[in-house]
Amino acid sequence: MTDPAGAGALPAEGLPATRVLDEIRALRAADRPTHGGRLFAYVYDPDVAGLDELAQAAYAQSAHVNGLDPTAFPSLLAMENALVGAAARLLGGGPGTDAPDVVGSVTGGGTESLLLAVKAARDARPDLAEPRIVVPASAHAAFAKAAHYLRVALDRVPVDPVTLRPAVDAVAAAIRPETVLVVASAPSYAHGVVDPVAGIAAVAADAGVRCHVDACFGGWALPWLRRLGLPVPPFDFAVPGVTSISVDLHKYAYTPKGVSVLLHRDAARRAPQFFAYADWPGYTMVNPVIASTRSGGPIAAAYATLRHLGEDGYLRLAASTRDAVAGLAGAVRATDGLRLMAEPESTVVCFTADDPKLDLFVLVDELTARGWHTQPQLRYADLPASVHLTVTAAVAPRVAEFAPALADAVAAARAAGPVALPPELTALAGGLTPEALTPELVAGLAEGLGLGGGAGAPEKMAVVNTLLDAAPAPVRERLLAEFVGLLQRPTW
Repeated sequence: MTDPAGAGALPAEGLPATRVLDEIRALRAADRPTHGGRLFAYVYDPDVAGLDELAQAAYAQSAHVNGLDPTAFPSLLAMENALVGAAARLLGGGPGTDAPDVVGSVTGGGTESLLLAVKAARDARPDLAEPRIVVPASAHAAFAKAAHYLRVALDRVPVDPVTLRPAVDAVAAAIRPETVLVVASAPSYAHGVVDPVAGIAAVAADAGVRCHVDACFGGWALPWLRRLGLPVPPFDFAVPGVTSISVDLHKYAYTPKGVSVLLHRDAARRAPQFFAYADWPGYTMVNPVIASTRSGGPIAAAYATLRHLGEDGYLRLAASTRDAVAGLAGAVRATDGLRLMAEPESTVVCFTADDPKLDLFVLVDELTARGWHTQPQLRYADLPASVHLTVTAAVAPRVAEFAPALADAVAAARAAGPVALPPELTALAGGLTPEALTPELVAGLAEGLGLGGGAGAPEKMAVVNTLLDAAPAPVRERLLAEFVGLLQRPTW
């Protein structure tokens, strides 16, 4: 990428504010559209007039407030407590419920919430030298990250290739004396199905183990969908045995990134989440979350968003999202060669291809060329490659445009035919070990695929995705890490 300032981020002489903002706008022109209902991953757009401006103004009011010390900035403490209370009440906790003593913390995102849930469970059992967690294979990858960072063993339970859920008896069988946490998803990100939370929580409770419900994706959507009459299965603190829940406000609460809430059934269960340190000459450090210094901007923006939208606003947005999901799923059902991975029960439409002449990765590129940005998912175990659509309220006005675009993209993908990797490249992907992937080998491979060299990612990714799909998971991980490393190079 060409450096617009001519000397990295730090020019010899300061630039006018107008020029700096123009540079940022020019850089942003290459990004996927964050508004307009055509991007089915990464961003959450409610299509509410004035909401961006409100959130930005609230962010600016508290951007320089530091969450390190709540006694110095009580405004931030008050807003954080309000967000936790709203999330707890929505998810079956608070006064008058079976979980009246719910407490929580605001984190910087879902991954941080999951890391802290694992930390709290691990640190609650200091007697265990080798703690373990049990997760469905469909659980978010952040649990694997938490296990890696925190040196906790990860026991994966397979999911049924038809229901896309783990069996409760398989979860029970995976629990060992060293297990400190059992996980369920509400819903799983990849396919949008809700795990059997009641059964999983019950077997965890019988074993005396904590049960965390990862509702980062659905925690602020499923309750409203239930109020609209959808048959949402039990998943929150109303379920006995559920000890903690995570919910991302920067998803379906439509707040700016990054704001998540981690809830615990009571303060005793939250206590091991904290980190405190006094054995040095500086201030005593006490952190409920991973970061010490935290900007108050995201929390203030989230507070303003919730206050502005209110329950009635979220119910309207959930209704729009429900209708959009139904419309997109209908478009998939009506398209020859495609099938839904599961009947939608949340805010996800996920589909695959039954026609061997229809390459899903080519289809994704064809949809992108038509302005529809979807998320390809590679094969895993018995599950085929698929296309994931995260559906938001902003999609609703565009649903009628999607069906003909999908049909047109399918026809173009069939005409183009599947990606054919050279046999030697397929053999290379399937036969290499991660250790054999030297930087030089990956750089040459990336150049052949149109990656690296400062050019950014190629416009069409079907060849890259086909290569990754042919590789076993450890090789995929190494290839992607190296590819991203090639993209992330300093500008001088």
